[in-house]
Amino acid sequence: MTEPAPSEKGEQTKRLIVDTAVRLFREQGYDKTTMRGIAQAAGLSVGNAYYYFPSKDHLVQEFYATVQEDHAAACAAALTAPAPFADRLGIAWRSLMQTMRPYHGFAGKFIRTALDPGSPVSPFSADSAPARERSMQIMRTVVDGSTTKIDPELRRDLPELLWLCMMGITLYWVHDSSPEQAKTDLLVDRAVPLVDRLVGMSRLPVLRSVTRDALALYRALR
Repeated sequence: MTEPAPSEKGEQTKRLIVDTAVRLFREQGYDKTTMRGIAQAAGLSVGNAYYYFPSKDHLVQEFYATVQEDHAAACAAALTAPAPFADRLGIAWRSLMQTMRPYHGFAGKFIRTALDPGSPVSPFSADSAPARERSMQIMRTVVDGSTTKIDPELRRDLPELLWLCMMGITLYWVHDSSPEQAKTDLLVDRAVPLVDRLVGMSRLPVLRSVTRDALALYRALR
């Protein structure tokens, strides 16, 4: 068998470390999992693990990036052609739920750390900016390829607002104990047409001033 090239071998080692870390996070929790424990479980030296990931937080950011890339790949083909806003939003949100499904057991033990506003592994932290931006780019793709007319003022902030909605759905998913997270699927099925209606209603003259005021408040608080 041909030995993998150095760069390929490095990627395989990184993937092994991430997969091992996720398994340990799921089995014993984030706080109790150490880089030494991850290295031992992966059959690597501690120095080798630290070579690829200087800290446990760096490892989590790699996990975030992997999830976002997998999510982007899962919905890329379906979002290629223009389509109504509701169809595109449903594709993006449902594909994320499918992408994250294997990690549901791990997410429940991890969420306490991730929700800490000061934690570097919070999805809102500066350290999480690359993964957050990748996720928002998917929402921009949803909006940019929409054949539904969207109020120009709302369009500017809509991808970020959709991302925030997606974070809320993700939080619900973490706590969803229904079989295969069926209630989260129901939430997405009901939320997509609701968001679509709100986006459409924002173009009505009678609601335009309310929309502007709401957007102004959102921008002030951002």
